[in-house]
This record gives sequence, structure tokens and C-alpha cells, in this order.
Amino acid sequence: MYLQSLSLLNYKNIAEATYQFDPKINCFTGKNGVGKTNVLDAIYHLAYGKSYFNPLAVQNIRHGEEFFVIDGTFEKTGRSEQVVCSLKKGMKKMLKRNGKAYDKFSEHVGFIPLVIISPYDSDLITEGSETRRKFLDSVISQLDPVYLQELINYQKVLQQRNALLKYFALNHTFDRDTLYIYNAQLDGMAQHIFEKRKMFLDAFTPIFNKHHAAITGAAENVSLAYESHLHQDNLSALLEESLQRDRVLQYTSVGVHKDDLLFEIDGHPIKKFGSQGQQKSYLIALKLAQFEFIKQQGGVLPILLFDDIFDKLDETRVAKIVQMIDDNVFGQIFISDTHNERTEAIVRQTHESYSVFKL
Repeated sequence: MYLQSLSLLNYKNIAEATYQFDPKINCFTGKNGVGKTNVLDAIYHLAYGKSYFNPLAVQNIRHGEEFFVIDGTFEKTGRSEQVVCSLKKGMKKMLKRNGKAYDKFSEHVGFIPLVIISPYDSDLITEGSETRRKFLDSVISQLDPVYLQELINYQKVLQQRNALLKYFALNHTFDRDTLYIYNAQLDGMAQHIFEKRKMFLDAFTPIFNKHHAAITGAAENVSLAYESHLHQDNLSALLEESLQRDRVLQYTSVGVHKDDLLFEIDGHPIKKFGSQGQQKSYLIALKLAQFEFIKQQGGVLPILLFDDIFDKLDETRVAKIVQMIDDNVFGQIFISDTHNERTEAIVRQTHESYSVFKL
């Protein structure tokens, strides 16, 4: 599978642009601020129905304009597939495949398998548990639409339970029976989500460890672990225990919506004890493991976006990634970099076909 062409209209700082891509390697070079990352984000947008960098859809419309359009043509299993994402101010975002609009964006997730590696991935380390849960859920959802729907349903019931807790506090009342209806609904869905997350981490962690060892020469001792309240008990029991606290807080304080991934180096949080280089190696290994997991489970090579990936990486680690390209580990790749000569020198080492777009 690969992206054949891309047309952009009023997307971020790009007024209008059209590209024809190489099936293997495509590079965008130029100074900071010219729009390299925005092109990569447009490709991501076609795969996920949203921006990787700005979740507020209307802010992706070019300043002073009323709408944006992203139009991509993919080759997948011998067929041409057109995906168009568009938004006009004051209206709902539209996502179409071969001219037909999706009723739910969730129906499109996984159709265009794609992995992005970006300096913004540092948020996975520096931000709170929600960012890491989104990563976890994103990988599983690309391969399991049932899981994605269960997540959506869980969030709906969770919002209803939280609204009920607020209602109790505002009106100085309490209805245990109604609350327990929500508890029972959450319990069943939470158990399924928890089990699938556990199964995912069991399969994903060895792949992550392999890639981290390859990037660093096995010089660092790192770990990846799944933290969840449900390791202790089922959700019904946990909700019962936390009832008084939830009534005071006016929201649900336990459940799979509080799960986290623990990133550690030498038994300590990498956020506090990892150098910038160690953190970057950890994140790249995490994303390469995401790529391989989707490849293994989905039976297709995802598109891979390298956003400014060679910045702050030493030559040894760059060489290891280049070797992976040369070994045909990857399918179609998009790279952005500020140095045209450096980029061309790197891709020439791969002996693969490539195109360079100077912005």
C-alpha cells in the first residue's frame, strides 16, 4: 500500500499544492516554518480523520480562509482508493472514501495503516497518562474495530455517570440504583478493554525491546509496563470502594480511563532519569514497534512518516535506521528535514528509489 498523490487546499500554511509520490521514499526539505510538517500532517489526517498536531479541526484551516480540503489517492491491494477530508467553518468535518461519506469517522480507522515518528512524540513521556492511553488505544484500534467501538461506548457511559454524580452534588440527592446501572455497564466494557490492552502489551513489549536494543546496541536497560486499577479487582468492586470519593470529586476516579503505560530506564521513570538522547531512542523504538506490530497483525506495510527525525540523533543511530530502510523493513516512507544535502546523502545510502521536494 502507498500514497500515489496528494492535493492540498487551504491546509494550515499551504494555500494550494499537489504532489506525485514515489512508492518508496519521499523527502520534504526546507527551512523551519515552510510547511514540511504540515504536508506530513495532511497525510496523517487522511489516515486518522484528524490532525496529529492540532486536535482543533477549525485551526487547521489556512488563516483568512473558510475551508480546507485534503485529497489523497492510495494504491491498496491493487486498487485505487481516494480519500478526501474537508472542513468548512461552521459545518461538520467530512471524510469520504471513493466519493462516499463515512457516517462515523471510526469506520475509517485502520483502513490506511500509518505510523508517525515526530519530535512531538516527547509528549508521550512528558505529558500525563491520557497521552499514553491515546497511543495505546490508537495502535489497538487500527486493527480491532470492536475494541474502538467498545472504547467509544465506555466513554459515553462514563460521561453519563459523571453527569449523574454532578447532579447528585448540585441537588443534594443520591440514587444508588441509577448509579449502579451505570456501574454494571462500565464493568462489562472495562473488563474487555483491560483484557485486550493486556494482550496487546504481552505481544508488543518484546517487539519494543528488540527495536530498542537494535537502536542502542543493547546499551540501556529499559522497560514498558501496563498500569491499571483492574489488576487489583473488577471494576464493580472498585467503584463500590471509591463511591464516597467519587461523590465528593463529582467524577469517576477509577477505571480503565485512568490506565497508564510506565516508561522506565534502569528501573526509574525515563521522564526524570533519561537523557534527551535516551528518551528519543525510547520513543523511536516505541514507534518502530508500533509499525512492526501493525505489519504483523494486519498483514500490510503501514506508511511511515519521519518528521524531523534526524534532528538531535547521532550518526550511529541514524545509520541503524537507514539500515532498516535498506533491509526492506519498511514500505513507503515520508521524511522531513531542514538539510537537503543531509537528507539526500542518507536516502542515497538505501539504494531505494526516492523523490525530494524542496519547499
